Amino acid sequence: SVCFFPSQKPKSELVRTSLRLLTSSAYRLQSECRKALPAEPSAAPDMQLVTQQVIQCAYDIAKAAKQLVTITTKENNN
Repeated sequence: SVCFFPSQKPKSELVRTSLRLLTSSAYRLQSECRKALPAEPSAAPDMQLVTQQVIQCAYDIAKAAKQLVTITTKENNN
């Protein structure tokens, strides 16, 4: 796993929240992408639903990344 803060846990609750959102969304994205490639051809997923879920995960990842950039930029400027 990637460690953004190797020496300590982030002090900011906003950073911790953003990291949790980023991590959980990445896991969800991986899971949804796996659903799009079923092992059994007969187990074809609802691609419209999978696509919507992938888009939502990607949005959540972008949102969390933006939050992290905003927070760390503010912290670095203080």
